[in-house]
Amino acid sequence: MNIKQNAGNGSRWMERSVGLVLLLVLSLATASPAAAQKKKKNDDTQPTPPPSVINSLPDEQKIDYAIGEMLGAWQIGDIEKLHKNIADDVSVVAGTWTPPAVGWTSYLAAYQMQRARMQQVRLDRSNTLIRIAPSKTVAWACYQWEFSAVVDGSPSAAVGQTTLILEKRGDAWIIVHNHTSLVQASQPAAPASAAPPPAEPAPAKP
Repeated sequence: MNIKQNAGNGSRWMERSVGLVLLLVLSLATASPAAAQKKKKNDDTQPTPPPSVINSLPDEQKIDYAIGEMLGAWQIGDIEKLHKNIADDVSVVAGTWTPPAVGWTSYLAAYQMQRARMQQVRLDRSNTLIRIAPSKTVAWACYQWEFSAVVDGSPSAAVGQTTLILEKRGDAWIIVHNHTSLVQASQPAAPASAAPPPAEPAPAKP
């Protein structure tokens, strides 16, 4: 979902941009077999295949494509395409201490408010796993993501993981639940040879 900024900037990013994790729900880029587990890069120049081609894909690839299409829409602010792959009754659990966003309207309001703060947005995903239930009507996908953007005029970056639950409604796979987790930046360890700080003198007893 490697922090792309040094540890010294980690706390500043958290202070300025922690709310963006709510938006990191889409981290697949272009359609290709998820079983290959290859890292996918965003490419908004890819032509959209005709519906007949998409409908002929195996379900796993349909899911892969749907999430990739949604990522492209999220990145450029295409609300119509974004809604195409997100259910009206979606629930979104962010990697922050915030209540779940319930329903498309709630999610859209948060998305538009936060998306206005960002430029040069990029999301890459890796290590995708897609599973389809025996009923063939429910599936889940999990993957890691890497995020970078200019937020409020300052470069920001983060990594994390997301799990999606999808339902097959008609011929389409639609996201009905998202759970995103932000991976915190680790603090650099002190050198082993560093001497411990001097002990504070004990306070004098009265």
